[in-house]
Amino acid sequence: MSCFFLPLQIHLFEYSLQKNYSMYNKNLKLVVAGLLVAFAIYQFTEANIGNGIMWILIAGIFVLLYFKNEFILLAFNKLRKQDFDGAKKWMDKIGDPEKMLVKKQQGYYWYLHGLMLSQKNLNQAEKYFKRALKLGLSMRHDRAMANLNLAGIAMTKRRKREAQRLLKEAKRLDKHNMMTDQIRMLKQQMKRF
Repeated sequence: MSCFFLPLQIHLFEYSLQKNYSMYNKNLKLVVAGLLVAFAIYQFTEANIGNGIMWILIAGIFVLLYFKNEFILLAFNKLRKQDFDGAKKWMDKIGDPEKMLVKKQQGYYWYLHGLMLSQKNLNQAEKYFKRALKLGLSMRHDRAMANLNLAGIAMTKRRKREAQRLLKEAKRLDKHNMMTDQIRMLKQQMKRF
């Protein structure tokens, strides 16, 4: 019986990629996970323990994707490879972030947009980084990077006090000293102004 559902799931996945991506609504993921758990319980009652375990694991994937959006993960992967066009393509697949993403994911959605625009449009990137910090980023180094980018933008706009405050916040958040060189370079540049 489980062999019947796998091609159906693959077909639904391919169809949803072609049409408006509506399958990826955050609440729909929980509904699908609930249905899969119910089917797993049915499999357990029919003494199909292996099938039941498999359906529980598949339901776990949908629960995981509720908290970690698949398009954001794919966009992060593209950004890691410096493929900005590919990252933008994945980010564009998220239609309405308020409907499709939980609050923390919305923060990362705007954070990624800020990273992609930080080389081209500083005003827009600043807006996105501030929005991401307001919505919340769960990782300290992501918050540090957003503050570091905001400090660089403030410095280019000749707002020295704001840049110093943001740089201090970035240094405080950078517990593993991953951004020490960037912070040092930005401080040296600020001395010139």
